[in-house]
Order: sequence, then structure tokens, then C-alpha cells
Amino acid sequence: MLLKDPTQQMGLEIKEEGFKMKNIFIFLIFFNATFLFSQSNDKPNFVIIFCDDLGYGDIGVFGSPIIRTPNLDQMATEGQKWTQFYVADPVCTPSRAALMTGRYPIRSGMTSSKRAVLFPNSANGLKQEEVTIAEVLKDQGYATGAVGKWHLGHLPKYLPINQGFDSYFGIPYSNDMNKDRETSKSYRENLLNPNFKAPADQYNIALVENTIEIERPVDQTTITKRYTKKAVEFINKNKNQSFFLYLAHSMPHIPLFASDDFMGRSKASLYVDVIEEIDWSVGQVLEALKRNNLDENTVVVFSSDNGPWLSFKMHGGSAGPLRGGKGTTFEGGQRVPTVFWGPGLVEPGVVNQMGSTLDLINTFASLSGGKVPEDRKMDGYDLSKVLTEKAVSPRKDFYYWGFAQLHGYRTEQFKLHVKQREPVHYGRPTIILDPPELYNLRADISEKYDVATDHPDLVDKMLHKIDEHLKDVEGSTPDQLVERLPKK
Repeated sequence: MLLKDPTQQMGLEIKEEGFKMKNIFIFLIFFNATFLFSQSNDKPNFVIIFCDDLGYGDIGVFGSPIIRTPNLDQMATEGQKWTQFYVADPVCTPSRAALMTGRYPIRSGMTSSKRAVLFPNSANGLKQEEVTIAEVLKDQGYATGAVGKWHLGHLPKYLPINQGFDSYFGIPYSNDMNKDRETSKSYRENLLNPNFKAPADQYNIALVENTIEIERPVDQTTITKRYTKKAVEFINKNKNQSFFLYLAHSMPHIPLFASDDFMGRSKASLYVDVIEEIDWSVGQVLEALKRNNLDENTVVVFSSDNGPWLSFKMHGGSAGPLRGGKGTTFEGGQRVPTVFWGPGLVEPGVVNQMGSTLDLINTFASLSGGKVPEDRKMDGYDLSKVLTEKAVSPRKDFYYWGFAQLHGYRTEQFKLHVKQREPVHYGRPTIILDPPELYNLRADISEKYDVATDHPDLVDKMLHKIDEHLKDVEGSTPDQLVERLPKK
């Protein structure tokens, strides 16, 4: 703009300069605010995707020649595939208690020789004195959400929102409970029919939001999709703060159900349909993280609560090369397919060292700047440097617990069995092995060849470690699974 009056021109220039300075000032304020926000939100997010009864051989990247799991396969390629990752017990309730607390379930009373898991008539659950992953992270300012199967107590005081979670949406116990005898009989008569689908309305299962029952019986044909929707909503809602999401699928625990979009899609079996829908769900969660620019500051863990329920034949899964399945302390019962993913945090690769769900609370605490409880015995290790630097895993041994009894012990590649329970059937007694059996898992992953007679000194040392561990757990919390509610 050309002005005749020089003073007018000068005034305009001053105004323009002032406008520029104002813009710079506003920019600096915005930049500083953004910087400060990012500084306050620099703690990594955590997501655990936990399946129910998924076997070691049930996803593509762990060797399935049938089941297509492109999202999990890519997740493993971009992250870490752990080939020797263990759960602390081969059945639902004690396994989940160990994941949440970082303690063998014998310490929390969440295992029993009389009752395998919690039921809808159970009187107890995970005691509030126990400290969960959610509580550790909540102390660090995290938003916490649980979606899916809980199985640590269905009464209000035991539900997730009273165990460190801000919200809960899911089935509080296994999806096969509250069924009539005829339904159970019908299912067992069709175990060799790979596409048999049980009537969903014959399982009187509750769907709970926070502490309120919102649906009974829940429509299990849509449950994987509904869990996924809630998980994505949680991510979207909490994208501007650090969060912990626990997504625990009810599948592939029987009875098997898939949505209309996946029913028959695999052209193999209903079990395969179910796993492929879970893989789709994983893809939706990862996409939500990417869409919100959270993928490089989030650690996602995919795993299972125990091995496949082999007694359900074509409605159970596969342990691949491993011996046994759910309910046994053989490798097929407690070694589970596990992947850690986090493009900005997790160094890609295959980890052929030991890890466990017991270690997650220590690992998340370390990565978030939090602390695990110091007033009780803990059984986990910090795996953070394995994830971020590909360091050597600090876990060198593992104790195999099942049904409130110590069945075995592993140190390095050797595993000693002192008790066994096979094949899986909750009514079968535990067998005491005298003499104990020793397996070299490095050379014999299927536990076929007992080499105890070749290593008598090692057997003695391992028996001594078992004795020490049994003394260490003496005086633990009494059995929380056996007490039942009075009949109405």
C-alpha cells in the first residue's frame, strides 16, 4: 500500500512490526505449552491383549500352517517374538492373578487344589490388599481401562474398578459358565464337528459395565467386536495422557463364537474363524494407536492365559511342538505365544530367552518410572532393557505351579518334573513322580526324553531349589477359590 504521508507510512510499519512480534509471542507461548505438555506426557502407554486358551501353535508367526494372522505376524516382525514366555499357572484365574500382581498365585491365595478357578457362585476374588499393574501405573498418573474377561472375582469389590482401573466393560468370568447340563452335553457330543456352533442364549452369562450388569445372556457372537470397539474408544478418549489398557478376549475359550463377518470366513473351522477375528481386533487396536500418533510411545503385549484346551478336540487349539495343554504343567500348558510391539521403544528381533507374565508389572513400572510393592514377596523381573536394548533377560529360572501344587522347576535349559497332571481333566489326580523326570528343553522341546539318570547332581541341586521355594511361599494367603456363596 502506497501512502503519500511519510509519517503515516512509518506508523503502518510500526503496526506491522508489532503485529509480527505479537505473532512470534503467540507462537512461543504455543510452542512452550506444547513442549510442556509433551514433557508431562512422555511416559509410554501400555496395552496388554490377552487371549483365553490360545495355544502356542495357534498363530501364523508361531507356526500355524492354517490360521491366517497377518496383523500378529506383522506385529512380530516389527517387534519382539518371545519363544519362551510363560504364564504362572495353566488355568485361567491363577494365571490372571499372577499377571496382575507379579506374584505366583500361591502367594495371593488365587489357586486351589479343590477348585480350579473362580465361578459365578464363588464368594471371594483377588484380595484388595494385592497391588495390581493398574494401581502401580495409576500412581504415575495413568488412565487405566479394562475390557473383556476378568475372572478375578465377580462381586463388586473384586471387579476391575476396585482394583486400580478407571473403567471396566466385559464378562467377569469364563464364557462357558452358567450353562445347563443339556447344553454341556450337546457341546461335548459335537467336538469332532469343526463348525458346530452352540446356541448363544443357552449360556446365562452376564455382561458388566463398571459394576452394573447391562446384559444377560450376553450375545457372544458379537463379543469380540464389542470388546474391540470399547478398546478403541478408550484409546481415542485418552490419547492426550498416558494410559494402560488391558484387553482380555473371552475367546478362543469354549463355547466358540464368531461374528457374521468372520463366521465361515476361514473355510477351515469355527476355531480358525475365531482366531482370525482376534487377529482383526489386534489390527484395529494398532490402527487406533497409529491414527492418534501414539504408536511410537506405546508398548503392546500380546499373549495368552494358558495353553489350548485339548480335551475339546476340534474346538480346542494346538500347542504346536509342545507337550500337553491347558491344565498341565508341561510346556504346552504354560509356554504361550507372546509378542511385544512398540516401534519407538521395542527393538525388533526374536528373543529365545525366558520371560513371564509375572515380569510385566516390574517392566511397566521401570518404563513408567513407577515402583513395584516393597512390602511383599515379588516374583517378577524387569525386562525393559531386553525390550529397548536387546539385553540378556534377567529371568534364568521358573517354577511351574498348578492347582496349588509345585509341579516343576526350570533353570537354564533343564526342566525338572516332580509332579504331573496329564491329560487335562480337572477331575484327574496329580501324580507324584518318584524318581523325578528331567528334560533338556534346548534339545527336546516336546519333553519326550527323560535324562534324569544322566544328570544326578543337577537333579539334586534342582530339588534343593524347589525345597527353598516351597519354604519361601509358606504362610501365604489362604485359598480364595474354594469358598462359595450360599445358595439362594
